[in-house]
Amino acid sequence: MAMGDLQQTALHDLHVEAGAKMVPFAGYSMPVQYPLGVMKEHLHCRAEAGLFDVSHMGQVRLRARSGQAGDGALALERLVPVDLLGLAEGRQRYGMFTNDEGGLRDDLMIANMGDHLFVVVNAACKADDIAHMRSHLSDDCEIEELDDRALLALQGPAAEDVLSSLVPDVRAMRFMDVIAVDTLFGPLTISRSGYTGEDGFEVSVPNAAAPDLARALLAHDAVAWIGLGARDSLRLEAGLCLYGNDIDATTTPVEAALTWAIQKARRAGGAREGGFPGADIVLAQMADGAARRRVGLRPEGRAPVRAGVVLFDSESGGQEVGTVTSGAYGPSIEAPMSMGYVPTPLASPGTTLYAELRGRRHPVTVVEMPFRPATFKR
Repeated sequence: MAMGDLQQTALHDLHVEAGAKMVPFAGYSMPVQYPLGVMKEHLHCRAEAGLFDVSHMGQVRLRARSGQAGDGALALERLVPVDLLGLAEGRQRYGMFTNDEGGLRDDLMIANMGDHLFVVVNAACKADDIAHMRSHLSDDCEIEELDDRALLALQGPAAEDVLSSLVPDVRAMRFMDVIAVDTLFGPLTISRSGYTGEDGFEVSVPNAAAPDLARALLAHDAVAWIGLGARDSLRLEAGLCLYGNDIDATTTPVEAALTWAIQKARRAGGAREGGFPGADIVLAQMADGAARRRVGLRPEGRAPVRAGVVLFDSESGGQEVGTVTSGAYGPSIEAPMSMGYVPTPLASPGTTLYAELRGRRHPVTVVEMPFRPATFKR
């Protein structure tokens, strides 16, 4: 797709003004890096505060037609293996849409805002996700795409100090809290969450006010723009999946090591066991195990082992046993890191496998994730 055919976020002109290198991403013109460079952007986010434009993602308001908030939660539970009826007001939860084979249509964030659910879906999947919700939930829910709103993420140890200078209420928030608050920048929906492993916030803001909010945040010395390049290495250090790379319609939550996101109420024997697409397959895998599993991998040396590299069980000969789905150099851990899928018997930490690069095999070790501990405010 030519750059002229791409959609632009409400912050596009600010990225150009800041000297960003713009690239096509999920149908949008998005900043991949700024003059600071990917490695320095990554380290800046870890040390101070990084500002990300994630306005390409889909924002959706889902409201029960009955007017009863619990009815909206129960309706959406038909599509996700997540306990939404038990999600307290002012809290959000990670979830996933499953298909009839138990595979992942997308992963998403779901917040209970009291009189409605606020849902954020991935940019590349948002048209399909919204159509999926409308196809299955419209009898019970009003489903409104909030295409008049931008989304900013402010991540890093200075994020609370910076954002609280504009919105004092955020100081009282803890990880996965969500608030709606009126400000000089209009009505904001703010979650204490993000995609970096750092403490931080995601802020939904009216498009018209987004540039002013971004400028107000960037006025702080601690804040710098961060592009897609550093966003990828930050989330990989945090052990977080990228939809389309590490999870997709062919991977189940069990294979993807995401069963922590399936609460007791939706599991076998729970109050609302199953009831989501592919539940029989997912619950069977939770009971009996899956044939493969997503794992962290630490290559020897300093060269990254990137997506698509094939894994073998021995240094020569042997069997092809898996594939790397994401890989990069981790600036904070000063080492390469990867994740991928291997047979469950080979998924134990400490197992040595071999990645084939340019005709030679290099040892990689299965490790626990995240590669760098998270710093969320619990």
